[in-house]
Amino acid sequence: MARTEGVGNRAQPPASIDDYLAALPDDARAALSSLRRIIRTAAPEAVEVISYGIPSYKYQGYLVGFAAFKNHCSFFPGRAMVDEYREELRAFKTAKGTIRFTPDRPLPTALVRKIVRTRIEENETRASHRRGPKQAGRSGRSSIRRSPSE
Repeated sequence: MARTEGVGNRAQPPASIDDYLAALPDDARAALSSLRRIIRTAAPEAVEVISYGIPSYKYQGYLVGFAAFKNHCSFFPGRAMVDEYREELRAFKTAKGTIRFTPDRPLPTALVRKIVRTRIEENETRASHRRGPKQAGRSGRSSIRRSPSE
């Protein structure tokens, strides 16, 4: 499974995830297209972006990403997810926030869904803490009405 010339070596990153996938060999494209469908189903509100030259998803911050390399594909859910699901991932090579797999041994659909949903919960919790208890749900506008003379 060779990464096609240009995907990682372009002066410009691909404009979209479709462009990224189109440049891949058939086996990697099929594996990552399937992973993409699982992510989109688990996180329908996430926005697809190209970040650091790879397909990524954002929902209240970075959610997950994936990429194809010469001899494997990678799923990037972050270090906490690799640690949390270490037992279920023991059949795969992992490093920090990366899970490596091959097109002929893809990640289990249920596990990817679980990881993505856990990442959504993490991001929502982090976002609500950033807003603080008083600001959660507010539009940022003051509810104090002032008279025209003020």
